[in-house]
Amino acid sequence: MLPLAVLWLSCLYVNYWIFRIVQTFERIRPIAREQVTQRVFLPLAGRRVLDFTKILAGPLCTQVLADLGAEVVKVEPPGGDDTRFWPPFQDGTGTIFLSVNRNKQSIAIDLKTTEGLSLVRRLGATSDVVVESFGPGVADRLGVGWEAMRAVNPKVVYAAISGYGTQGPMREGKGYDLIAQAFCAMLSITGQADGDVARSPFSPVDQTTGLNAVIGILSALLQVERTGEGVKLEASLFDSAVGLLGYMLQGFWQTGAEPQRRGSAHDSLCPYQAFETADAPIILGIANDALWRCFCARTGNSQWADDARYATGAARVAHRADVVGKVAAILRTRPRAEWLVLCEANGIPASPVHSFAELTAHPHTAASGMVHHSDGFRTVATAIRVNGERLPLRTPPPKLGEHCAQVLAGLGLGNREIRSLTEKGVVRAATPETN
Repeated sequence: MLPLAVLWLSCLYVNYWIFRIVQTFERIRPIAREQVTQRVFLPLAGRRVLDFTKILAGPLCTQVLADLGAEVVKVEPPGGDDTRFWPPFQDGTGTIFLSVNRNKQSIAIDLKTTEGLSLVRRLGATSDVVVESFGPGVADRLGVGWEAMRAVNPKVVYAAISGYGTQGPMREGKGYDLIAQAFCAMLSITGQADGDVARSPFSPVDQTTGLNAVIGILSALLQVERTGEGVKLEASLFDSAVGLLGYMLQGFWQTGAEPQRRGSAHDSLCPYQAFETADAPIILGIANDALWRCFCARTGNSQWADDARYATGAARVAHRADVVGKVAAILRTRPRAEWLVLCEANGIPASPVHSFAELTAHPHTAASGMVHHSDGFRTVATAIRVNGERLPLRTPPPKLGEHCAQVLAGLGLGNREIRSLTEKGVVRAATPETN
């Protein structure tokens, strides 16, 4: 009997300590969870965003929301977002698509079918935010406009991204970055003075519109928490382009003079532009009189700083051609590297005109963390840092329809129903060949 008693007591002892360990774990688990939350900045975790956008402005907006922790369900047509098929490609997918669709789920649905519309409305009922960038009137015709989404979810934040907004004679105009640059006078000020107009090739209007939409959405989520009522937002390429031109329009209204194309130069500052050196171009940024005096002294031309024609910023702008000619002649006498050393040593803003390859290889780019690397995938991070860290790359851009089964199962659909919808073409699930 003694061995049995010892065994019984041993079991009690072990169970007691298991109980104590479990109790301890239960006490520390909330602390551990809080520490994880503090380490990873995901303030939109638990929020769902229904994303009906494509191309650039809308997907950039929803990517930022995804980077901030939101569950973004990207609703694509069965053929996919156009940019999946725009060259150049990485592993068969367009790089523009890859640049603005990380941390998202993809579900491909034919919204023109009754079943497809029913599915997205069910998703809308459980979403905090809906973002769309359809052409004028398309969202309403498809049944996913503001009124339709508010009917199934009175607290929804609905963001519509368009070319010209919903008010004014251009409201039916479609949104393209280059068209917006032309319409809003941007093209009239870009390019060399004696050359053709030039497009800003990184699509600043599209990207600014996406970020403006993010600002509105984050603000609206706070408003919904206070009032319990949904909010409709608009962000348009027109509004964004005009907003970017704010200080230039202010100057035009004051003077009545149309701004001129100046290449890399600045209307209000001089010398502030690209110059050739003995071997490669450099940007020189003389933004105030103290910097001008320093530059003059370090190049052996202190007399320029005392000349009334050049002594002040306004005077240098008034005598721009003369100032630029003098500075250009000086800078051509020495190679770029020497000028960069001189400028850095004296606090004069200057930079080489980097290529993409030089920017990518520069040690500051690596140290900044602005480039995410994961399993052979490389992408540019969202341009904010929180508690010393970049917002994380959690998942790469999705394949077309990659998460159809997962998202639909979350709505309560079984495998048989999902298979039936797929066979009828209502949804498209990802296959190994899907882009």
